[in-house]
Amino acid sequence: MDFAASTTTSTAAISPSNDIVPQGEHYVRALIEDHETTCWGCGLRVLVPPYAPAFKCFWCGAITNQNAVKIENKNFKWRRLRDRCFVGVLVVFMLFVICGGVWAIYPIVFSISYFCSSVHSLIAVALSISTLSAFSLAAFRSAGAPPDILWGSYPAVKKGGLENYTFCQYCSKPKMPRAHHCRSCGMCILDMDHHCPIIGNCVGASNHRSFIIFLISAIISTIYVSIMSAYAAFHFWAPLSHKPIHLLNEAVGQKLFLRTLKNVIFAFLESTLFVPARGLVLVYLFIASVSILIGLTVLLWQQLCFIYEGKTYLSHISSSEGDETAEKDCQNLIQFFGCSPTTTRFLPIYFSSRKKHKK
Repeated sequence: MDFAASTTTSTAAISPSNDIVPQGEHYVRALIEDHETTCWGCGLRVLVPPYAPAFKCFWCGAITNQNAVKIENKNFKWRRLRDRCFVGVLVVFMLFVICGGVWAIYPIVFSISYFCSSVHSLIAVALSISTLSAFSLAAFRSAGAPPDILWGSYPAVKKGGLENYTFCQYCSKPKMPRAHHCRSCGMCILDMDHHCPIIGNCVGASNHRSFIIFLISAIISTIYVSIMSAYAAFHFWAPLSHKPIHLLNEAVGQKLFLRTLKNVIFAFLESTLFVPARGLVLVYLFIASVSILIGLTVLLWQQLCFIYEGKTYLSHISSSEGDETAEKDCQNLIQFFGCSPTTTRFLPIYFSSRKKHKK
């Protein structure tokens, strides 16, 4: 380490703490040199400041974090077991909705007419196949593993071959700029949106479209189940016992409403004693389908908003305020669903034309 001494000809020297050093004494200041380290991407030796938290290789463009520590992925097996159990429960629930709906609803539907029963049977089969197939693709398909790339050797790594790549301490291999590591899946996911407990898998570049199709199909299915279960329950349900409200003249306003509501609830609970098992299944299907419909609708709307903005959920929460690198455009939705340019020509102008934003 080199040292440079202050001159003794001056009457005083100023120290870093702004204290005056008496004449004749010397103030010694250390000049810190750069140290040599190795780039993980290409293996070349580079000079970097010793206190720099990260540096970028001049040759391959890889970014090295000097403070990174090797991290062990703990409880990975338990996370995978939890996800698979949740997926198994969800599959059983979907099969129960399909089979229970057929058992409880279709006796009423088939009693209407042969044409009506045929139409509803085709609708039920189509919705069941589309929902289960989209769910299977989203749950059991890889979310998008980044492609393998050469690294660690100077002759093999070309100039700029690892531009803005970082080193994943979990996977112990290069991580692309648009990739994120999921500790539940135990791998880096390209264009990762989020880890979804509904499918027990990450939503990434390979299964994001299947996940959106599953949400759309599930929403349509829950709407159909809720309407048909309400229609069938109306025929199965025992008639309510209409008790005369003898206090109508004494109660007015809010008090009258509460007493009327109380009588209706009691009459409804009494009628459940005479409802067959099909009616109870229909009530459960209606409540479950409406509840799931609300949750999936909110999730689908959020996903479509992110796609419209050209972002993912992770990029949305990680971007700083005022950092708008992606462009909001309807073309993002069209490209996401894989529509060809020839198809977009037949769409309305406000869908096929790109929006112009003032800078």
